[in-house]
Amino acid sequence: MTSTEKKHLITICNNGPYLINGSTPLSQKTILYDRKGDSCEWQDDRTFPTKDSYALCRCGQSQDKPFCDGTHIKTNFNGTETAHHTDYNKNTVRLDGPTLSLIDAKDLCASARFCHRAGGIWNLILTSDKPGDKKIAIEEAADCPSGRLTLIDTITKKLIEPTFEPSIVVIEDPSIGVHGPLWVRGGIPIESTNGKRYKPQNRITLCRCGKSQNKPFCDSSHYPEEKQ
Repeated sequence: MTSTEKKHLITICNNGPYLINGSTPLSQKTILYDRKGDSCEWQDDRTFPTKDSYALCRCGQSQDKPFCDGTHIKTNFNGTETAHHTDYNKNTVRLDGPTLSLIDAKDLCASARFCHRAGGIWNLILTSDKPGDKKIAIEEAADCPSGRLTLIDTITKKLIEPTFEPSIVVIEDPSIGVHGPLWVRGGIPIESTNGKRYKPQNRITLCRCGKSQNKPFCDSSHYPEEKQ
């Protein structure tokens, strides 16, 4: 077991919140948009005081967001986990371009929409021999909080992945009027209610609206239906 696994841990409570242990840093970021309405950067909003442990809302009904206030008990929240512990991104496709290859795990999409800028990352991959297009494609993949989009350098065969210290980010998406998911970074272990751990990820998003059909992970269910 690595030092990260010993220190940081997210435990999912049965029909309850996420329990966070190990003095894991917690902050809040807001998605900002360009003139075309595409997501373009993250705005740092606040950093919460560091605590040895804390509980984050999973039902979406807390009046003390992002923290749990016990509302899940009053609403009889059904937080049954439906994601597979090792294969929760089954719907994966690969797109090969001249200098970059894209691994697209569609089931993990959290609708942060950074991938829409400049015509979309899929078009940029196909024109990645152009330095400007390659740069934007790398930026878009790195800004994807869910880990849906990952890149491989076609020359070196190495994964192009942002480096994160273990931390959790509360995502806010005011442009569409919603609270986004929890952005878990740096490979923090996530333990199921049955004691099993999900496959570790450098970046993954956890549902905090209570509506996901791929619990505990976000599946974009917080996204307004009329905007889909």
